[in-house]
Amino acid sequence: MSQTPTPCQETWPDHGGQGAALLDRLGLSSVTPTMDVSASLNPLGPPAWLSDWLASAMSEVRHYPDPEHRDAVAALAASLGIAPPSLVLTNGGAEAIHLVARAYRRARALIVEPTFGEYARACRLNDIEIERVQLSGDDFRLDVEALSARLAFVDLVFVCRPNNPTGTRLPRCDVEALVAAARRSDTLVVIDEAFVDFADDEAPLTDLVEQGAPLVLLRSLTKFYALAGLRLGYLVASPPRCRALQHHQVAWSVNGLAAAVVPELLADSDFARRTRDWLHSERAYLTAGLRDLGLTVADSQANFVLFRPPGLASQANGEALLAYLARHGCLARHTHTFNGLDGAWIRVALQRRACNDRLLTWLGEWLGEWIDDGLGDGLESLPEQGDTLSRGEHP
Repeated sequence: MSQTPTPCQETWPDHGGQGAALLDRLGLSSVTPTMDVSASLNPLGPPAWLSDWLASAMSEVRHYPDPEHRDAVAALAASLGIAPPSLVLTNGGAEAIHLVARAYRRARALIVEPTFGEYARACRLNDIEIERVQLSGDDFRLDVEALSARLAFVDLVFVCRPNNPTGTRLPRCDVEALVAAARRSDTLVVIDEAFVDFADDEAPLTDLVEQGAPLVLLRSLTKFYALAGLRLGYLVASPPRCRALQHHQVAWSVNGLAAAVVPELLADSDFARRTRDWLHSERAYLTAGLRDLGLTVADSQANFVLFRPPGLASQANGEALLAYLARHGCLARHTHTFNGLDGAWIRVALQRRACNDRLLTWLGEWLGEWIDDGLGDGLESLPEQGDTLSRGEHP
């Protein structure tokens, strides 16, 4: 097997979708990407009507947007079954994270990791002292009892659900236990649900907010509707907490086009149905395909899957696989910026069937070379070369 090229820069890109930076880091800047699975966006979107809608709405860009975004807020609140004062529209989910951090400047925060790095970044920018708790095992379990015991020593806790990058989701019963502990310690629970629209059906958490729980829910519209460049998010909290968070929001942080399209997006039930039909099929298909190859795979409730080569977790093997995919033009999400994963795991976004099949083929070829090089000796979990199911045999 060819060796991983010498990296050309010292740091790894902070987010997915940064193809040029990733290729430069791997020493592969001459490669032309053909498939990007590093950014977890809906491959069916944006909705087909969006281009025409944006063109027709361009006459509105000369006007300042409604600073309260009343139409967008009303549409979102109605879709969630909550009152509009319990919702704040934001410039993507990232702004929602930073609003919370600004409101808790110089406080103490606990972050459940490995997870999205923006929580730590927002805390650092606001002089918030950070403590960390790690998910455990290859199934990324959270000891809720141990976490709850630590709430008395912090002012807020960040939990991602479904978690990025693992895709795992804390059950509602564990959320309720965590919130109950937070009530006793006067701690704010911040749950980032940026990928919740991709999860299997479960009772939402909005009722806990309405019951007065010390809880803020962070949401995003950019993933489900593939609008990463338009920037749309929101947060759900009690009306007094929403007013306090809005105090830290820059005027007109959400542009007029983004706010105006919200009711149109929510009205497109056909797009939502097609997305969920695709998701349930492809997530099961890709997960089964990865496991057939002998890879270690986390159970995902999102539109991405986290996996690593079999055997013990190895940064060298993770980087070798990442570089192998990149040489074939496939950009996957590295995990060097996720505490506890450290490059040993790889995250890939779900794609349409043809792209998922190409990915599985490349992974199978890499594993074949990996075994031929003797790196897979003693791994009984790997299938025999002739036993791997063909892609068409998956449900």
